[in-house]
Amino acid sequence: MDAIARPEAALEAVAAHFAGMPPVAALQPEILEWRHGLLRLRAPLAANVNDKACAFGGSLVSLMTIAAWGLVSLELETAGLHAEVFVADSRVRYLKPVFEDIVVEAAFDDPGEHAALADTLRRQGRAGIRLQARTLLADGGVAATFVGRYVAIGKD
Repeated sequence: MDAIARPEAALEAVAAHFAGMPPVAALQPEILEWRHGLLRLRAPLAANVNDKACAFGGSLVSLMTIAAWGLVSLELETAGLHAEVFVADSRVRYLKPVFEDIVVEAAFDDPGEHAALADTLRRQGRAGIRLQARTLLADGGVAATFVGRYVAIGKD
């Protein structure tokens, strides 16, 4: 398969995928940035607020989960590979409350795994990868951390 000539098409596809899932659409995620190995999303606090006037913990973990999922999907699509991507397991830590719009970023945990992802999927039809995500605060702090393992299964 050939790599996608327009990375914008891959971004549009991921944004459309987010919009097509009602629980994700309710979070109102917006893609802020995507570059090699990193995806950053933002969601409005107003759509994700809890009874304490801060961001709902479920929204934080959901946004970090979809940011990591989106990053794997983008990397594979731009490599010309079509796959179903699933979260296999994850761990989250909540460190500070978020009283502002939510910003999360996801990145690959291991550069070696990242480099081998597309090749492994091509050869084996399946690949696993570990990612990290963080909920960032405007003051430079980190509100939550996430580590997840994702599995990509090639589609014909």
